[in-house]
Amino acid sequence: MVNRKISFLGPKATFTDIAVNSLFPDDVGVPYHTIPECIDAVENNEVEFTVVPLENTIEGSVNLTIDYLVHEQPLHIVGELVVPIRQHLMVHPANQAKWEEIITIYSHSHAIAQCHKFLHKRLRQSTYEYMTSTAAAAKHVCDHPEENIGAIANELAAKEYGLSIVERNIHDYDNNHTRFVVLHKDRVNITPTNLVPIGDKTTIMITLPSDQAGALHQVLSAFAWRKLNLSKIESRPMKTGLGNYFFIIDIESKLDDILIPGAIAELEALSCSVKILGTYPFFLKK
Repeated sequence: MVNRKISFLGPKATFTDIAVNSLFPDDVGVPYHTIPECIDAVENNEVEFTVVPLENTIEGSVNLTIDYLVHEQPLHIVGELVVPIRQHLMVHPANQAKWEEIITIYSHSHAIAQCHKFLHKRLRQSTYEYMTSTAAAAKHVCDHPEENIGAIANELAAKEYGLSIVERNIHDYDNNHTRFVVLHKDRVNITPTNLVPIGDKTTIMITLPSDQAGALHQVLSAFAWRKLNLSKIESRPMKTGLGNYFFIIDIESKLDDILIPGAIAELEALSCSVKILGTYPFFLKK
């Protein structure tokens, strides 16, 4: 059997890399520099799947992922994995003894925000430099041992780039998780060998009719009376003018033959535009 290729936000040892290893332990992860490049790689047949971050407990939605899927490269969501996020402060071993005098801390902007309390209390003198990923930050620290700098990243990054973890679990909240989604050109089934699905979801995009009072209330009612539970509803700009929005809605159910199609038909009768972004299993990494 030929191993499939899975694109992810690189370099090696990002949280997305961890998600890929959990979902596709027997396949080959291919790192890319940006989320759009990861998604484009599927469309260009460079890889079969991509795994990209969609939402974080602390920082909210990853708008770049949502907007690129909607406006640029409409792939199908075929799976979801929720990964616990544990952030550690790491330095080059040569600077381990003087880590409390770190001049600059490198990491992804979300990671730095997630560790605000620790940084404010322990490293007020440090400045911050934002990187494309936490692993990119760890690699930068590895490549510059002559500088007293640090990175906020995960334990896998410390091992990958030979760094010393000087403070563990510096994130502000213990319930910090990131939701990753698997994207594919088609509506295919994924069956991870080491994960058991804990449920199913269907994600849809809805555009409301303009200048119609109570339209959002009518949309929600279409799901409520059918007892379809919504785990998320979020608005994003259509990028066609001020006041123009679309809504992303997560339904805690797989796409069936009656309830969800009935709700969609009701929405379309209200002059809403509806698009199914995916119906898929979701998994939780311990």
